[in-house]
Amino acid sequence: MFDPVAHFRQRLAQGEVLAGPGIYLTDPQASEALADSFDFLWLDMEHSPMSMEALRGHLLVARSKHKPAFVRVGGSDTAFIKPVLDAGASGIVVPQIRSVEEVKQVVGDCRYPPVGRRGFGPLIPTNYGRNAGPEYVATANAQLFVSVMIETAEAVAAIDQIVALPGLDSVVLGPWDLSGALGFLGEVGHPKVVAALEKVIASAKGAGLSVGSGMPADPEFAALQVSRGVQWLQLGGDCGYLVAYADQLVGQLRQRLA
Repeated sequence: MFDPVAHFRQRLAQGEVLAGPGIYLTDPQASEALADSFDFLWLDMEHSPMSMEALRGHLLVARSKHKPAFVRVGGSDTAFIKPVLDAGASGIVVPQIRSVEEVKQVVGDCRYPPVGRRGFGPLIPTNYGRNAGPEYVATANAQLFVSVMIETAEAVAAIDQIVALPGLDSVVLGPWDLSGALGFLGEVGHPKVVAALEKVIASAKGAGLSVGSGMPADPEFAALQVSRGVQWLQLGGDCGYLVAYADQLVGQLRQRLA
């Protein structure tokens, strides 16, 4: 059976660059409309009013489209992580990480015993209990894609210890929030911000981890991040695409009518 997250891992291992849209709109048709254009879906519960009911609709779409769906949760607490995993997410992205201990907690919450301490209640991932045996546990522990966002000064300072933690699959850069944390909000090209980004990438690569990055729908910045060593990109999002194309379309029409 085709496993989207296993395929995602394989493609990363082969050095491919993968792109996905941020999904902020609650209607799962947003995911269905965009899935065929991208390599994965990034479902956002940090900056959108996404409910668990809406999230489940998006995850159903991801399964039907055979695309991995990674959920950016609201924080690192167990209560943010457990229901998202039980709903069938391919992996999580945890924002605003600040310490090694916080990442240890995240990793533990994502793996079943004896590897971690995830509570057992995955109805959807086990086909509603039909496939809930040891094979499921082993597969879930091996395949779930666990990533944390590096967008605070504390996380940058502790990056060598963070990437050395067993069970962490990837780090994700948050350039805009990191620029703010370093005192240069929005100045993602500032030398101190660039130095921090490159430090994180080098440390992750040295530990054998892939590096992702959040960003707006900006191909030039995306290419720059790839040149630095980033492999998977959250390339803008659904609402932004809608607004950008609408503004472009109306602007072009007005030019022709002028």
